Amino acid sequence: MPGGRLTYADRQRIASGLAEGLGFAEIARRLGRPTSTVSREVARNCGPDGYRADQAHEATGRRVRRRTQAPSRGLPGSAGAYGREPEAVFGFVEHFAALMTRTGVPRMPARVLTCLFTTDSGSLTAAELVQHLRVSPASVSKAIAYLEGVGLIRRERDPGARRERYIVDDDVWLRAWTVSARTHAMWADAAQQGAEVLGAATPAGTRLVDMGRFFAQLSDDMDGGAMAASFDDPLTVLAALVHTGAPRTVEQLATALGWPSRRVTDALRDAGQRPDITDPVTLCRTGPDTYTVEATPARLTATQRQALNHTSGDQPLEA
Repeated sequence: MPGGRLTYADRQRIASGLAEGLGFAEIARRLGRPTSTVSREVARNCGPDGYRADQAHEATGRRVRRRTQAPSRGLPGSAGAYGREPEAVFGFVEHFAALMTRTGVPRMPARVLTCLFTTDSGSLTAAELVQHLRVSPASVSKAIAYLEGVGLIRRERDPGARRERYIVDDDVWLRAWTVSARTHAMWADAAQQGAEVLGAATPAGTRLVDMGRFFAQLSDDMDGGAMAASFDDPLTVLAALVHTGAPRTVEQLATALGWPSRRVTDALRDAGQRPDITDPVTLCRTGPDTYTVEATPARLTATQRQALNHTSGDQPLEA
């Protein structure tokens, strides 16, 4: 069912779609799933060229079994779980966390993430983290909030219990890469806005233009594969708005595209957040749940716009 775990039949359909040369978005439409679900599934299982339904299903089963193991089997500090002395494991956690800290990761989140990585199950509760890192519950809570914010861990409730378990998935680095790419895109957008405010011809404006180009290129370079595929829906919605040439509501777009309203809303949100992807058009909101598109302001100077708005004499061009 949509929103649940992928079944073996789902994975067979993904494999068939890839063999037909279909994109992630089209495969997702056929499954009734978000594009990101398909792109992550393929990325974590050898990519489009190496994806095999049976291997992917078996690998997922192994991950689920690891997460449902008894917590005591994989905790740092348990010599039986690692075949090593508890202090040796604790020492490695501290050493690796220190390396992460040197790259800019705050110390406590680095320790929590390393602790999760060095468990067999890849999951721990807050109480277990407190015990094995020898820190206060407040420190763990702040670290968890940070790691969730950057997409490195997720939480789920233990069956039949009130406590929550924090989990590091096998595709954690892919998700971290995605978050980093989005951050660079936001910096590029902010730099472009600053250049418009200061004037692109001024020294400060030129500096911001160069900064925007750098981070936009960096984001584009990081956006390959699964990340790029996740923007099929926003680009489809923009193409629909360009085709109509007039404002349309979410419901009108959903009806025309044959999509659920939530899917259209998500696509519009992503399009609004990533102007570097939608260029050379920009999404504009003209009323409650009503949208249209216009040329990206930074693409044309005021003089160019004025010239384009008139033909010979003063006859305006049709919009």
